[in-house]
Amino acid sequence: MAQARPPYRMRPMLPADAPQLADIFRASIEGLTEDDYSAEQQKAWMSSAEDVPAFAARLAAQLTLVATLAEEPVAFASLKGGDHIEMLYVHPEAARQGVATMLIDALEKLAGARGGKKLTVDASDTARDFFAGRGYQPDRRNSVLRAGEWLSNTTMVKTLAAATGQGGASNDN
Repeated sequence: MAQARPPYRMRPMLPADAPQLADIFRASIEGLTEDDYSAEQQKAWMSSAEDVPAFAARLAAQLTLVATLAEEPVAFASLKGGDHIEMLYVHPEAARQGVATMLIDALEKLAGARGGKKLTVDASDTARDFFAGRGYQPDRRNSVLRAGEWLSNTTMVKTLAAATGQGGASNDN
């Protein structure tokens, strides 16, 4: 018998969410990326959330959606500039339960509704298969320096479906 999935909800980020989102960011890196990144790389990556006000300002400058369970944040994703998924982080206890899919579905729909033709993401080695399964194609490999450690990721691109209005007419005119 299949287990029912928890009732996740989604909402925009609130300023008060920043400390919890920084915790989710660190927990996600520490708990989900160990097969792809060394402990030193993980620590360097997590360091970008040590300054919570700066982390909050970064998220506030983007369209950031928060997934909640029983009103508590468990994951978040952000869209930068209407065409780039900047962040996607899921707490390990909520991983592989459809939360990331829910968030990325919403960002893809919002980007498309705003006239976006494609989305890019710099996917970690851990997230690469998730995005590939959603139709994102690898474009190039990157090396990013964080706190003295080099981290690899892959820029991936997805062409968005054309938005349709009533009657299925295209809005591409």
